[in-house]
Amino acid sequence: MELHVVIDGNKDLTGQLYRQLKEAIRSGRLAPGEKLPPSRLLAEQLSLSRKTVAEAYARLTYDKLLVGRVGSGTFVGEGVQAKTPPGPGPGLAGPAVTEHWRSMKTPLRHPAPAGSSRYEYIGGAPASGLFPHADWRRCVLYALRQGTRSRGLYGDAEGLPALRDATARHVAFSRGVRCTMSDIIVTNGAQQALDLVARVLIEPGCTVAVEEPGYPPARQLLAAQGARVVGIPVDAEGLLVEQIPDGTRLIYVTPAHQFPLGMPMSVRRREALLARAQALGAIILEDDYDSEFRYEGRPTDSLQSMDSHGTVAFVGTFSKTLSPELRLGYLIAPPAILQAVSTAKHLSDWHTATPAQWALAKFIGDGDLLKHIRRCHAIYAERRERIMHRFGSELSAWFDLVPASAGIHMAALAKRPIDMDTLLKLARRVDVGLYTLEGFYHDCVPLQGLMLGYGAIDSADIDPSLDRLRDILTQMG
Repeated sequence: MELHVVIDGNKDLTGQLYRQLKEAIRSGRLAPGEKLPPSRLLAEQLSLSRKTVAEAYARLTYDKLLVGRVGSGTFVGEGVQAKTPPGPGPGLAGPAVTEHWRSMKTPLRHPAPAGSSRYEYIGGAPASGLFPHADWRRCVLYALRQGTRSRGLYGDAEGLPALRDATARHVAFSRGVRCTMSDIIVTNGAQQALDLVARVLIEPGCTVAVEEPGYPPARQLLAAQGARVVGIPVDAEGLLVEQIPDGTRLIYVTPAHQFPLGMPMSVRRREALLARAQALGAIILEDDYDSEFRYEGRPTDSLQSMDSHGTVAFVGTFSKTLSPELRLGYLIAPPAILQAVSTAKHLSDWHTATPAQWALAKFIGDGDLLKHIRRCHAIYAERRERIMHRFGSELSAWFDLVPASAGIHMAALAKRPIDMDTLLKLARRVDVGLYTLEGFYHDCVPLQGLMLGYGAIDSADIDPSLDRLRDILTQMG
């Protein structure tokens, strides 16, 4: 790869090269420790004499910007400090739009490893130690072999046919969803699926309904598209359908495992929601984010499988079953918006990375996904039981668990007033990462409580960490 240097004319060649390399180092374009091309190679690339390049290198070495290492080459000095980049210039076009996006919150960002605690109860994170590395590696090698047979062209915006077919079979088997591969669009995680539906349905000022409390990134995304977002309260049966306002165009729900409280939406409430959406002419966005892990009770139908009028868009993800790092999800779109969403996908990023799609299609087709889910289910069930036991005994004086039959998190509601900020700070001091429910509320006073994710914490760490939580609560009185 050639170093970008532009030589103009035939005068002061050494000076031109010296000044350009100096500016590249001072601006940070050539970082400390970066290796420069050998003088002979750079001379050939720039059609200069080797002596000219050597003289420029010597001047920069004298200025302590370059360091020569015998037998290794010439490098940018480690102690060189780059200049501070200039700030934004005056009169930037579209400052209101830029400020709108700059001021948007980015909720639920997971902490960096350096900022996390030893005992982490963060929600939405599967157990990284359970990732099936050997099986996935085999599928990745298969994907790479498929790549050698490809035409070297862009793929379909809707996704790889093999993955769409495997996904259709998987959701029909595990969630009773009614679809074929032609109904499926492969996405970069569930968040892109939400974004695509919002792009084709929302206009500035239109009304969308979300659960309250609910999933903050969905609310933020819909608001960013210009929607008037209305929070609809939930109770023990789910969304209070009768409070959905007239004129609502899109309704976002998590019926299988309400986020963040955890209870499922009752069949009666589901039927009412479908009827309300049909009367409004609205699309229901059903986010089925972690329902593969069910621990008790009979499974309930998805809204999509109950829908007979084409009003439900079903969103799923492999982030909770495999890993968020894969960025693989899917949207099962109703006929009314399928082509529009496909076009939006094509225009926004063309298609999801093909090698990852080949690997996942192989992983599902070989039965590795179901095998992995069964393995995780047993471990998550053990963690869930342990948490339920502790909150049903020593911690019952402070918290009540909200009944949740699925997923990888539970909510615990405070029985008495607790200074939650102090609780979280004291817990961090003893290496316990706790998270409150407060950030999931927007339009009403939040309930005091904790969201307890048990995907990221080892089973053996639950008792020691909850012992510390109990001791803190006792000290707080």
